[in-house]
Amino acid sequence: MPRESLRLVGAHEIRKLIGVSRQRVYQLARRPDFPKPVAKLTQGKIWNLNDVEEWISVERTGREPDPR
Repeated sequence: MPRESLRLVGAHEIRKLIGVSRQRVYQLARRPDFPKPVAKLTQGKIWNLNDVEEWISVERTGREPDPR
């Protein structure tokens, strides 16, 4: 079975994905429904891209998240 690689993103990449400022990404990150960061580095928080993409999909379509 192929192993899925972990894809990580920071606030800069998330802002490009959803078209908002980096400051707005950090505001969104404080929401309880936003994915939890996988790590906090000196440069800032990082998230699993798959989790962020799922959150974006739910936010844009209003559908329920995929149960895992």
